[in-house]
Amino acid sequence: MRWKNARRSRNVEDRRGAGGGRMRMPGGRRGGLKIGGIGGVIVLLIGLFFGIDLSPFLGSGGGSIGGLGGPAVGSAPSGQVRTNDEATEFITRVLGDTEDVWTKLFAEAGETYRPPVLTLFEDGVSSACGFTSSAAGPFYCPGDYKVYIDLGFFRELQRMGAGGDFAQAYVLAHEVGHHVQNLLGVSMSVQRRQRQVSKLEANQLSVRTELQADCYAGVWAHHAHKDRQLLEPGDLEEGMNAASKIGDDALMERAGARVRPEAFTHGSSEQRKQWLYRGLESGDPQTCDTFQS
Repeated sequence: MRWKNARRSRNVEDRRGAGGGRMRMPGGRRGGLKIGGIGGVIVLLIGLFFGIDLSPFLGSGGGSIGGLGGPAVGSAPSGQVRTNDEATEFITRVLGDTEDVWTKLFAEAGETYRPPVLTLFEDGVSSACGFTSSAAGPFYCPGDYKVYIDLGFFRELQRMGAGGDFAQAYVLAHEVGHHVQNLLGVSMSVQRRQRQVSKLEANQLSVRTELQADCYAGVWAHHAHKDRQLLEPGDLEEGMNAASKIGDDALMERAGARVRPEAFTHGSSEQRKQWLYRGLESGDPQTCDTFQS
């Protein structure tokens, strides 16, 4: 992946070394949503890989988030970002590339894209969605318009057999996809609907939300390659492999659990590959309507 020529984003805050508060083990509370009941190993694998946390809207807080006329996005990044390591340099440049692509696509639709802030942390972090352990994986919090990543997660991805720079870029692009959903009002609409339906239907809505974020990740990669020749031979295979490894069925099997489609919240391996590829192939966000498919 040709990422070194990408523009470095300034929308990054570095909380590493600042202390994220009391460390919580998997099975605790994340942003008001309880995680547990199936064991720490399964939670570590399944819990919130590439998750979106809608918990700010479960209670009275969280503010009003909907269309593009909503409140300002994110708080201004503060402090210096350590860029003396390749992982930090990589993630800040990939973020800059997502900003360039989505700014262009929003402008073509007559809208203004407001990028998220990327927060780098270690061990655990507090956000508008509550306290989150690194074991939960990267996540997006719609309450503060921020993407949160502990870069150590990429080592876990490698151990899962889903290594490679494009696999890592897919992680970030997926979370940025959730930010796009938030700007467009999808996140709030889904959460409202989930309150009105059964647990099974709520899970299905979660799956559709996650698959749309996968598709949006593909849309970013399509335009980044078209405009800047981002992808190199093997990158597509890396992305498909990563999507396969983090499907709900694959994660359940890896954890030694029975595969239960009714419990899926992110989609099967085949679904995740399908929607990532759809975005990659088309480059058109309109093809990412998982809610009508």
